[in-house]
Amino acid sequence: MCFNICNGQNPKQEEKVKDSIKKKTFVKSLGNGFFPTQYFNFDLRYLIKFNQYEGVRTGIGVVTNETFSKQYRINGYTVYGFRDHRFKYSIAAGIRLAPKTDTWLNFTYTDDLQETGSTKFLTDGRSFQFFEPRLLNIDLFHKHVTKSISLEHQLFNKIATKTEFSISKIDPTYRYTFTTLNTALSNFRITMAKTSFNWSPFSQFNDSKSGSKETKIGYPKFTLQYSKSIKNAFKSDFNFSKIDFRAIHKIVFEKDNYSEITLVSGLANGDTPITHMYHAYPNNINKETILHRFSVAGLNSFETMYFNEFFSDKFTTIQLRHFLKPFNISRNYKPQLVLTTRYAIGDMEQPEKHQNITFGSLKKGYTESGFEINKLLFGFGLSFTYRYGAYHLPKLTDNVAFKFTFNLSL
Repeated sequence: MCFNICNGQNPKQEEKVKDSIKKKTFVKSLGNGFFPTQYFNFDLRYLIKFNQYEGVRTGIGVVTNETFSKQYRINGYTVYGFRDHRFKYSIAAGIRLAPKTDTWLNFTYTDDLQETGSTKFLTDGRSFQFFEPRLLNIDLFHKHVTKSISLEHQLFNKIATKTEFSISKIDPTYRYTFTTLNTALSNFRITMAKTSFNWSPFSQFNDSKSGSKETKIGYPKFTLQYSKSIKNAFKSDFNFSKIDFRAIHKIVFEKDNYSEITLVSGLANGDTPITHMYHAYPNNINKETILHRFSVAGLNSFETMYFNEFFSDKFTTIQLRHFLKPFNISRNYKPQLVLTTRYAIGDMEQPEKHQNITFGSLKKGYTESGFEINKLLFGFGLSFTYRYGAYHLPKLTDNVAFKFTFNLSL
């Protein structure tokens, strides 16, 4: 009867410890964007969003967890846009081929929208933010119906890879025609092969039966991706290639006092439609006054650059953010000042091929600088950014972006 007590184990204390662990696990799942249940987790990314094309976008996503199976996974979502009155959805299934190298073979079918000029790195995988500020202002999307097969593989501890083959039907939601001497296309097919490498040379990893897990994030981190569109394969209309590169570095001076440097570069070669060109992460609404443009600042976007102002077939951006030590006003109120500078340069060789859409070139180099004061109230703060240099506009107020910021984590 006294065995547990004699060994220093109090049943009530054990229950409290177990409850505490469960609560921490639950909160961690929410922070990663999941509401967990026994066999599957609800994906919170799809609950509610807003953009300029769909208006309110709401839906639900689910993914099976390891209780359901450690070898198989199924995930999907369905959403509805109240402004375009259209359902979008995706369904995917994966099979784990080798647990030690975390090798997965995946099959996906997607009918959804994608922002024109955006580039996604395959190895980035899933990301979650409680609030995606830049999404509010995006208005240039293209519809796509995509079938894909992909292979994820941990090549080495510090190198993750993903390769994908996809077939897409693409239909821009805006007036657009790609023209050459023999072709004029307003919607098109693209058959694409991609391979992506994510290298974390200074991170620390632990090996287990379920694969290699990153236990300590080290910097710099590098991502390289190569894409090839294959003309005539499964009726593909284009033959072009893209190479994309990203480097992220973090310099820590002391706790909560550090600098982040992000370099992103891309090059498209061959006849490439505007849907697969590059923008430079703009986040400024095309409206007359500062107050009308008042919105929410993004995390890695150009706050004074107007949406659809520039497109490039080659570009490079450098973003510098320096986080000063938070102001210790009280135990629970510690606003933080962040200094920002961003630079972009790019160009397009044959802009005349892209009809019914107007945009400029970044070949002179685009510069903006400013600051943020974060966590002023309930995760919200303020930012001020000023555009200067070669693309400074004649009207002074058109060069200014004054916005909310939002930073919240569990």
